[in-house]
Formats: sequence, C-alpha cells, structure tokens
Amino acid sequence: MAEKLGFGFHSMYGAPYWDESRAYCFSLSEIENEIEDPTSELWQMCLELVAHVVADSALMERLAIPQAYHAWIKESWLRSDSSLYGRFDFHYDGTGPAKMLEFNADTPTALYETGFFQWVWLEQQIQAGVLPADTDQFNSVQDALIERLQQMFAPGYRLHFSSVKNLEEERATVRYLEDCAKQAGLEPKFVAIEDIGIDHQGRFADDDDYVIDTIFKLYPWEDMLRERFGPALLTAPQKWLEPPWKAILSNKGILPLLWEMFPDHPNLLPSWFADVVPKWVKETAHVQKPLFSREGANIRVVRPGRPILETEGQYGAEGSIVQAYHPPARFGVDHMMIGSWVIGDKACGLCIREDSSEVTQDLSRFVPHFIQA
Repeated sequence: MAEKLGFGFHSMYGAPYWDESRAYCFSLSEIENEIEDPTSELWQMCLELVAHVVADSALMERLAIPQAYHAWIKESWLRSDSSLYGRFDFHYDGTGPAKMLEFNADTPTALYETGFFQWVWLEQQIQAGVLPADTDQFNSVQDALIERLQQMFAPGYRLHFSSVKNLEEERATVRYLEDCAKQAGLEPKFVAIEDIGIDHQGRFADDDDYVIDTIFKLYPWEDMLRERFGPALLTAPQKWLEPPWKAILSNKGILPLLWEMFPDHPNLLPSWFADVVPKWVKETAHVQKPLFSREGANIRVVRPGRPILETEGQYGAEGSIVQAYHPPARFGVDHMMIGSWVIGDKACGLCIREDSSEVTQDLSRFVPHFIQA
C-alpha cells in the first residue's frame, strides 16, 4: 500500500523506516502548550535574529557565510522574500518544556511522511476501529502548504522544483511539494539540480531551456554559495525557495546567537561557539555540532563517566558550536525526537523519529502520533 501511495522508501537498506508497530499519544494541552505555542514563539525569535544578523557583517562571517554574499542575503531579507517552510527539532518527554536542538530552516525532509502518509495511517486506524472516531492528529501540514503556495503565487504560475539526482527520499519530498503546487493551482516543473544551466543573459534555465522564474531547491545554501555557479546567484534574476536569508537560519550558529539574545528561554539550551565555550562547560555533559551538519553527521556527545558518542560525516571544517546536553525521551531501548513544522508563519504539525542511538540520523525510524480526546 505504501508504494502505491508513492512511499517507496518505507524501508531502507533492509530495515524499516516507517514503523507503525507503535504510535505516540499526546493530549491536546501537550500539543497546544508544549509544541505548537513554542514553535510559533521560536519562529518569531528566529525572524528577530535574522534582522539582527543581516545588520552586522561580522555575525555573518561568524556563521561562515562567504563575504561576497553578505549584501545579497541582506537584500533578500529587506525585500521580505517569502519563506515556505521549516522544521524545529525538539527533545520532549512530557514532563517539562520542549528543548530546541536545532532548526532545519532550508532543506528539511520527512515532509511527505508527516503531511500525507501519517494522516493516511490515522484514517485507517479509525476506520479499523483501533482508534476512536474523534481521535485527531497535530497535522494540517498539507493544507498549510497548499494555502501558503496560493498566497505566494498566482494561479497557473510555473514554479520549478529541484533536488539532487538519485536520492529517493529527497525526490519524494519534492514530488510531494509538486503535488501540493498542483492542488494550489500552479504549474510545477522539475529539474535536477545538476541539470540547471545559465543562458547567455546570465539567467538560470532548466534542461528544456525554459528560463526559471522561481525555483524550490532541496539543496543547501551553504553548498550553493561555494560551488562553481555560486557567483551567478548575485546577478541572476531568479527567486528562490527557500530564500537567501534562510542561509542564516539553516546554520547551527544560530543556537548560541539565540541563547545570547534570549538567555534562559525555557525552550532553548545554553549554547556557545566552540572557540569561546567556557572551560566549565567542557567538564559537563555537552554536544558539539558543526555549523553545517545534516542528518546527524559529525555530532559529538560528551557525558562525563560515559563513552563519547561520535557520528561520521564530512562537516566540521567550517566551525562548530557547543550545546548543553539534554537527554532525549527514552521509551524502552528507543530514543525519540519531535520535529515541529512551521509553514509560512504557522505551526502546523509534528513528526517523530526514533533510534536506538541518542543521535537521530537519516535512517532513524519514523513513528506516527495521535491526539487522544
């Protein structure tokens, strides 16, 4: 059934990715007070942070953003270039405030699983009588995506979508967004990121020679700014989703900056840039993260008296941050992390990932949830 609905990566490398052998039950007050409200507040804090960073080139350098792009990113912010979506990752065990681990502001995945497939799961559980008819889910992701796209573009607008070739999960995410764009009355067109070219006027074009007006790219800004065609971004007329100013929020350097701007906020963890972290922090439980890490790569978890946990990857040369350690919720042998989605300015849904490791990575299992009335 999953494959018929386009969920071809429900299992990966011989292990289940989608796992409905269990599900997480929340109360409505937990969702509204501990997940939805903090997500909305953190999003507004992040917007305030962007305004602060674009006004200070030294802060952009602190985030390892190449100097050549500072003014370009600032202009994107001052134009109020529209953002589509993002996902906050939280540790939350039901006993205290959710703690923000990071913000996937530029290229978050698990969107299809969240917005569509886990809703299908809920409907099936209700139809089968496993869950009561009034059971709900914190999940208006698909409706929010369609509404946001309708706000941003006129009916019939050609909107390009792009991702890297031969990455099934990322292609599925983009295909889902293309479907949402169709439902919003737009004309989606896909082009692989490797097949985008530049015409003689310096405009980006797809592999059918259509000039790109606006493109959603599931490809990180930190890579785009460092590649051969990066300088063309500065003069090309295209609009981008996510917009250039999201290069700030997709950077883990926002964690110490947020802590500096909003000290002791209940949903933040104390954080510092690694080169200025206080000595006493190194003697306590903490987590070191590269500025650009994705899918849990190059994470170093230090807990006194226990073995250091390190994950592999290709990040770290750009610099790193240190964040106070907060244990994930643990149920049996599994650790869980909540992803909370914001579409436009609206907190609208959550997803849950589980792993036997404390670090959530690309193969960590996706587990559905429901709200018990």
